[in-house]
Amino acid sequence: MKLGTAIAEIMKREGIEILTGYPVNHLIEYAANADIRPVMVRQERIGVHMADAISRVTSGEKIGAFCMQHGPGAENAMGGVAQCYGESVPVLVLPMGYARRLANIDPNFNSSQAMKAFSKSSEPINIAAEVGNIFRRAFTKLKNGRGGPVIVEIPADMWNEEVPEPLNYTPVLRTRTGADPVHVKEAAALLVGAKRPVIYAGQGVHYAKAWPQLKRLAERLAIPVTTSLGGKSSFPETHPLSLGSGGLAVPRAVPKFLSEADVIFGIGCSFTETSFGIAMPKGKTIIHSTLDPNHINKDVEAKVGLVGDAGLVLDALLEEIGKTVTSDRNASAVAEEIAASHKEWLAKWMPKLTHNDAPLNPYRVLWDLQHTVDIHNTIITHDAGSPRDQLSPFWKSVEPLSYIGWGKTTQLGYGLGLAMGAKLAKPDKLCINVWGDAAIGFTGMDFETAVRERIPIMSILLNNFSMAIELKVMPISTEKYRSTDISGDYAAMARAFGGYGERVTKPEDIIPAIKRGIQKTKEGVPVLLEFITSKETEVSRPGT
Repeated sequence: MKLGTAIAEIMKREGIEILTGYPVNHLIEYAANADIRPVMVRQERIGVHMADAISRVTSGEKIGAFCMQHGPGAENAMGGVAQCYGESVPVLVLPMGYARRLANIDPNFNSSQAMKAFSKSSEPINIAAEVGNIFRRAFTKLKNGRGGPVIVEIPADMWNEEVPEPLNYTPVLRTRTGADPVHVKEAAALLVGAKRPVIYAGQGVHYAKAWPQLKRLAERLAIPVTTSLGGKSSFPETHPLSLGSGGLAVPRAVPKFLSEADVIFGIGCSFTETSFGIAMPKGKTIIHSTLDPNHINKDVEAKVGLVGDAGLVLDALLEEIGKTVTSDRNASAVAEEIAASHKEWLAKWMPKLTHNDAPLNPYRVLWDLQHTVDIHNTIITHDAGSPRDQLSPFWKSVEPLSYIGWGKTTQLGYGLGLAMGAKLAKPDKLCINVWGDAAIGFTGMDFETAVRERIPIMSILLNNFSMAIELKVMPISTEKYRSTDISGDYAAMARAFGGYGERVTKPEDIIPAIKRGIQKTKEGVPVLLEFITSKETEVSRPGT
């Protein structure tokens, strides 16, 4: 069989149902012939983002896949691949490459070399008969260990090469590893004996589907839980022990309880130091459970390291703790303390959350959104900057994988592709991206992809006609040259593309517009609701 036929068959055997991409890459035709749906984007980075979300919202059980043209197509995709690497998301990236005789001649762009620095593995196909071995290695990397993008480059002169039949390929196994039992005992003893422990949950809990075990551990020892942005929705944020999630902006309870903690247990997290994550306080006893041993002691000093799958680690901890703690500890005191902190914090923010004048306050828009949608059937993601910081502290996720959080690298426009990929993977969910007028300038043309490819997402645009988050750092250029001013009628753009677009300027129109938007998505129409907002710059930082 031809090489393309073999690759498509391998992908199908591995359960891939959707291939996002942009031509010319001949794999698109081979995939379509194998009944793998090709979804064509307007810009390569968006295609990678869509594949990214497919992997995320299925806990990696469905691997997102993306293909693109050699040269400029591969160059355009690099940002999306780097984002997957920063966020540890398993995505199969299939660039065309220059013909083998030209692949290593400057200045031709060699994807398998150029992307090696920010991929889990990177390999070209140089011999057709090796295709089974190459993809066996690729999918083993994708389905095991910490996630990350995997590159398989297909040289342009390979498509007519023959692969021996019958195709020798069986879907690769998934493995899980557990922590050293000695370290489990040490960690259990620290948690049982801690006076004010806190659990910090990362996205490893999502990939392990370890949500029940996380909840059981918190309730057994009455431990408050906070999450990273990537781990948000791994613990129900309406639970009495929930502190909320942390990024650049956080509920007040998060820094309060972390600063007062004696033991911090990080589960399924990297503890990566970033401006868009929680800064861990110094001088704490840290228990660090991670899938990647390279993350132990990378950014914080660990007293105990538990290297393994978050589910297996939590199972082992629960078993060990159960030997001495046989019933749930009384959580009423700590729950009351958490509730009091939340109440005090929300009281400060309620004037913005319920602001009743025009221009609209973005906090009011997002508050009304949260209380209008069916939160149990919604997947939402933010964009970089203000939308992230205005959404994440206040949005209470109650179902696993209902919030796609991110932030180790913060590419503007990322949220649109995530929402579309989530909708492709979970068509029965209301999938929402929240972005600003800066982000839509990067990837807004791909709203047309949602229309053309019949992906009925709901896009919430907060338009203040400004790069508001930059106002404080660009006062002179703003005053002299209006360098932070941006503009557009984006609801009209959505309508021009064939979607539903509506501009909202009055507070009393927010909820009716959201309800109309939800109805349109149920009718199969992508929606863009444009809310004209104030230049809000205050965010809920630690200490505020």
